[in-house]
Amino acid sequence: MPSRGRHQSTSKECRVLLKKLEQLDGVTAVIIGRSYGGKSLGKGNATGAIRVQRIVSGGLKAVMQSEKGLQELYIRTAPERESEISSQIEAI
Repeated sequence: MPSRGRHQSTSKECRVLLKKLEQLDGVTAVIIGRSYGGKSLGKGNATGAIRVQRIVSGGLKAVMQSEKGLQELYIRTAPERESEISSQIEAI
């Protein structure tokens, strides 16, 4: 899947994580949403950490820790594979 645009607020670790997410079986797209500067996933979560928040219609909502704060992600998945992909993301 080709990258679109240049996301300058995304750190190197996050770009590596995005590539891994795109390569998971059943993931059709990863869309970067809004960034929240100065926010954190909490202690023990380094840059590039991801947390799945919830399953939504057509995919997953997640947040990723970047150098500058949090970034929202929408991970579009194949139908009926959300739970399986969510557990794969937690294992990354």
